[in-house]
Amino acid sequence: MSKIFLTDTTLRDGSHTVSHQFTLEDAAQIAGGLEAAGIDIIEIGHGDGLIGSTINYGFGRHDDFSLISAAASQLTKSKLAVLLLPGIGTVEALKMAQKAGAKAVRIATHVTEADMGEEHVKAAKDMGLFVVGFLMMAHMTDAERLTEEALKFESYGADVVYATDSGGAMLPEDVFEKISSLKKNLKIPVGHHAHNNLGLAVSNSLTAIEAGATYIDGCLSGLGAGAGNTPTESLIAVLNKMGYEHNGDLYKAIDASEKILIPSLNNKGLKVNSQLDAMILGYAGVYSSFLLHARRAGQRFGVDVRDILMEAGRRKAVGGQEDWLIEIAVELANQKSK
Repeated sequence: MSKIFLTDTTLRDGSHTVSHQFTLEDAAQIAGGLEAAGIDIIEIGHGDGLIGSTINYGFGRHDDFSLISAAASQLTKSKLAVLLLPGIGTVEALKMAQKAGAKAVRIATHVTEADMGEEHVKAAKDMGLFVVGFLMMAHMTDAERLTEEALKFESYGADVVYATDSGGAMLPEDVFEKISSLKKNLKIPVGHHAHNNLGLAVSNSLTAIEAGATYIDGCLSGLGAGAGNTPTESLIAVLNKMGYEHNGDLYKAIDASEKILIPSLNNKGLKVNSQLDAMILGYAGVYSSFLLHARRAGQRFGVDVRDILMEAGRRKAVGGQEDWLIEIAVELANQKSK
């Protein structure tokens, strides 16, 4: 299996969810949490791309360059990326973004208009940036035309080309057909960005991987425009279960959501209750009623509920063995104290 490279867009696509009101502290803390979680590329900026803060698209709390600088201050491994929509973003703004700390750019055009990004791709390559051709609304054309447009991005010098399901309208068979065509005809890697408007974001991301995509997007807690994006945490969990190689760390991705993102959202009046420990039930393969008992045991003995559930899964605990969770918690607490 090919290695999968993860891009998290919480600080850009997720910006739509907070009306572009992420603070500089949010940018720094979330970026730091994502790097700790092994995310390869972290996208940041106004939801509508570089210098998208306008009366038409909504004003951001901070300009893109301040956000980039705040995030970049926390990164040593992950690439920091911006999104640029030709007609909104400019080459001059891209130079400013690079100066602030951006290492990559995703040039986003409508799926049939890759030529709109030629100038920007070439300029970005001249600047030494990692460049992604981002073909939006990929459901609006067929695989043949999508491939023609992707080949344009490749010819301009892009390092990766994405089939982007901006409307969350694609079915798994659509994703497979289009990604397969790109994989067959392009020499550069292929990526996919899913939205969850039909509840298919994780499924479509996996289908894209099966068809040959090696760059996949997500957002912490599935944040993002519309119904949101592929949840980064769920994606990592499923990739682990399927045996794919990647750099993501499941626990640290969950921590980035629960300890950094969700408190920030709650402070902004967006009340979010984390259910990420419930996701561990499926990851560990244990009975769903175990969650409440594991939480209580974790609180009582000062151990991570996730570790309790994972150990219960390793021991193949079944319904009716809830008391076993206390024994597991005690053992973990003893190990922790040594």
